[in-house]
Amino acid sequence: MAQGDGLDQFTEVTTTSWLQRLGQAVGGVLVGLGAIVVSVILLFWNEGRAIHTTQGLAEGSGIVRSVSSTSVDSSNNGRLVHVSGDLTVAGPVSDPDFGQRATGVRLLRKVEMYQWKEEQQTESRTKLGGAEERTTTTRYERGWSDKPIDSNRFKEPRGHTNPLMPYQTRDTVAAGVRLGAFAVPEHLLEGFGTPRPLAATDTQANALQIRVGKPVKVLDGVLYVGRDPQQPGIGDMRVSFAEVPLQRASVVAMQSGGGFAPFRTKAGTQVELIAAGDVPAAAMFQEAEHENATFTWILRAAGAFVMLVGFGLVLRPLGVAGDVIPLLGDLLRAGTGIVSVLCTVAIAPLVIAFAWLWYRPFVALGVLVAGGLLTLGIGRLAKGRAAALRPLAPPIRPPIRQPVRRS
Repeated sequence: MAQGDGLDQFTEVTTTSWLQRLGQAVGGVLVGLGAIVVSVILLFWNEGRAIHTTQGLAEGSGIVRSVSSTSVDSSNNGRLVHVSGDLTVAGPVSDPDFGQRATGVRLLRKVEMYQWKEEQQTESRTKLGGAEERTTTTRYERGWSDKPIDSNRFKEPRGHTNPLMPYQTRDTVAAGVRLGAFAVPEHLLEGFGTPRPLAATDTQANALQIRVGKPVKVLDGVLYVGRDPQQPGIGDMRVSFAEVPLQRASVVAMQSGGGFAPFRTKAGTQVELIAAGDVPAAAMFQEAEHENATFTWILRAAGAFVMLVGFGLVLRPLGVAGDVIPLLGDLLRAGTGIVSVLCTVAIAPLVIAFAWLWYRPFVALGVLVAGGLLTLGIGRLAKGRAAALRPLAPPIRPPIRQPVRRS
C-alpha cells in the first residue's frame, strides 16, 4: 500500500509473515557463515600484509642511499635511491574540453550538476504473532553532486528525471615530468601535492555556452551553467579548476635507467614513495610506516565488523522465532547480540594471534592474552548485569519458637 505526498515523498507499507521471516532468517545463516569465513581470511591476510610491509620498509630504510638530482649515475641503476630536487614539465598541461591550461604538475577539473537525489528511511514494527510491518518513506530532494545519479533506478522516476552529465571530474598529470635529471612516472604523481584554485575565464564561458546551448557565466572563478545561481535548476552545472604547481619534491624508489620504478624488497613488497618538499629519507619511511599502521587498524576494524554481522545473521533465527511474542523476541535478540559480540571479541584476536604466530610467533602470545582478558571482562560485565536484573529472593527467617508453659 502506498500513500503519496505529491511526487517528492511517498510512503510504502509492507507486511511479512512470521513464517516468511523465519525462512529468510534461516537462509541468512549461510550468508552469516560465509561472512565469518571472509572476515577470518581478511584478518589473517591483513596481518601478513602489515608485517611484510613493515619488513619491506625496514629493509628499504637500511639500504637507501641519497643521490644528487642534477645528474643520473648509472652505477646506482637497480638500487634504492632517495632524490630531492625541483620538478619540471615538458610543457603546459591542458584540459581540451574547456581550453584550460596550467604550467603545474597536475590540472584538476571538478564538475558538479544539480540533480534529483533519492533518500529512503525504513521503520519496522513487530506484531503479535511474529509478523513484521515495514514502513518505508521515500523522499526526493534536489542538490549538487559531482557524480551522475541514475534516475532510472528511482522507485518513482516520474517527475524526478536527471539529464545526462556531459562533463565529469578529471585529473590530468602533465607530460614529461622530471625531478632534476630523473624522469618521474605518471602513476607516482597521482594524488601528489596540494591543489590551488585556478580561475576560469570569460572566453571559456563563451565557448562553453555555444556548446551546451545554455547561459554560462563566471562566478568567483567558477563556470556556472544555468540561468540563476541563486535558484539553480535540474541540469545546472558548476565547473571549477585547480592546479598543483611546480615545486620541490622528494622520491624514494629504484633507479631504473634515467627514471624511477618500484623497488622490490626481499619481503615481497614494493617501495616507491614521493613527498612534497625536501624530505629526508628517514622521515619518508616513518610516514609510510604510519600509513601502514593506520591502514592495518582500518582493515582490522572492517574484519571484526564483518565477523560481528556474520554471527548476528547466524543467531538471527532465534530472535525471529521468539517474535511470536514481541517482548520475547526483543529479549532473545539482546541475548544473541551479546553472544555475537563475545564471539567476535574472542575469535577476532585469536585469528590475529594465529596470523602473528604464523608470521611472527613471538608477538602472538601477547595478542592472545589481551583477547582473553577482554573476553573475560565482557563476560563478567554481562553476568553482572544479568544478576542485577534477576529478582531478589525473600530472606529466610528462622522459625519463631513458642515459649513452653509449665503447669
